[in-house]
Amino acid sequence: MASPPKSPSRTRRGPGRILLVLPAIMLVMAAPIVQQRAFVPRYGLDLAGGTTVTLSPVTPDGSRPSRESLDQAVEIIRDRVNGSGISDAETVRSGDTIVVTVPGRGRQEVLELVGTTAELRFRQVLAVAPARADAAGAPTPSGTPAASARPAALPHPSGGPVPGPSPTAPASAGPRASPGAQRDDPLAGLDLTGIEPALVEEFRRVDCSARARGQGVPDDPGARIVACSQDGSSRYILDRAAVRGTDVRNATPAVDPATGEWYVSAEFTDAGAAAFARVTGRITGLPEPRNRLAVVLDGVVVSAPAIREPVVGGSARIGGDFTRESATRLARQLRYGALPLRFERGTVEEISSTLGADQLRGGLIAGGLGLLAVVGYAMLYYRGLGLVAVSGLVVAALLTYLSVALLSAYAGFRLSLPHIVGLIVSIGVTADSFIVYFERIRDGLRAGRPLHVAVETGWRRARRTILVADAVTLIAAVTLYLLAVGGVAGFAFAMGLTTLIDLAVVFLFTKPLLTVLARVRFFAEGHRLSGLGRPRRTAAGARPAPRGT
Repeated sequence: MASPPKSPSRTRRGPGRILLVLPAIMLVMAAPIVQQRAFVPRYGLDLAGGTTVTLSPVTPDGSRPSRESLDQAVEIIRDRVNGSGISDAETVRSGDTIVVTVPGRGRQEVLELVGTTAELRFRQVLAVAPARADAAGAPTPSGTPAASARPAALPHPSGGPVPGPSPTAPASAGPRASPGAQRDDPLAGLDLTGIEPALVEEFRRVDCSARARGQGVPDDPGARIVACSQDGSSRYILDRAAVRGTDVRNATPAVDPATGEWYVSAEFTDAGAAAFARVTGRITGLPEPRNRLAVVLDGVVVSAPAIREPVVGGSARIGGDFTRESATRLARQLRYGALPLRFERGTVEEISSTLGADQLRGGLIAGGLGLLAVVGYAMLYYRGLGLVAVSGLVVAALLTYLSVALLSAYAGFRLSLPHIVGLIVSIGVTADSFIVYFERIRDGLRAGRPLHVAVETGWRRARRTILVADAVTLIAAVTLYLLAVGGVAGFAFAMGLTTLIDLAVVFLFTKPLLTVLARVRFFAEGHRLSGLGRPRRTAAGARPAPRGT
């Protein structure tokens, strides 16, 4: 004998459980906001001001740069300063110059972000000495020459770090001179075999301590070079580039859970992985410092870790004295590629907000008035159901605030006036969804269905309409965002975000709430203030479903 079919109440999740989903989502979103204390979203250029930098291209022969190279540089800089697409930065080409406007950042941070060419090289270290020529023979407290940064290890093939140089490792494997000779010759004791005399002489004369921090040298990948460390404490002779930045497929910032230090994880292309495996295999086992592989960015040694065994996993970690911001900036520079041109920085200006607090206050007042008008209309026309609409608007507002604050804290989002306009327009989008559903329920009641049946049949009809309407709005928002720039793209982003929030509110709040209210006598019997109509008896004594008002 066949078993009876299961009751729908046993096969479907109850509306009460569904109503708990949105509060859980909001708690998850609120936790990182509270942790970072990011309660107020960051403002965009029109509300908070920023920094404008003018860049002039410099070519090796002094000729005029091609239009293609300028356009490519614009795209790379735009990706760097606005990698997530929502930070409200602007990058435009004006003749042969590029004008970059970044909201809310400090002057130095903007210069580092847009002025770095981001030419990455991995080079074997041939020799290393302290920065100043008169201190070359003096050992550091650890007994080794000063490093460019803490020895940031490259990973084992298994993913573990390769230990850095031993604190007691010798400064070089070459023959050592007497103390008197070391005082007379600052390079005495260094193994300089196989290095061109002209390069040795340049190495002898260079004073890295006199250079500005981060100031590099022209970096020809096919030639050996003399370079300084990032902090100006050491000077290096480096071999020809074994791996270049073009061999990097992806770069992401990460933090070492064991030490809490930030680094950049680089993933190579197939050719880059093979080249990296070759160079790490070749220098493994060589005496210090020729077993070290320098990470060189724009002619500056970022770090120079020792290699204990070949790295064949196709990835490496670039370490140093990174903070979260500097690691993120370097990863973005490497991910989006090196600039095809070198640039000289022209004017650098701090600009104030173009709209200011008065315009922001005016926009918020306009949004508040619009919200009050929608609430008043909903309460007058739908009465009890109007409370459902108002509750839905409150939930949508909370989700929107949490989304904006979370994006501002973790994705570089900056709230500008076009965003505010898009958020205000979304009030109408959310109200439309309520109206469609409410009217489908009232249609079912007019057809003589009980309220709990009208809620379900009305949902099946309204759901299709709501999905189609929101899909059209979302397509328009995505199209505008991809094809437009500046304020129009900001408006499109806000409209797309609130459309997704509208779908979440309708599916996870409005529908289950009405299912619960259909069991409440006030609504089920069609009280005159419910917004659903009062039930009436027919001539035969039957009680039809509540009629519409």
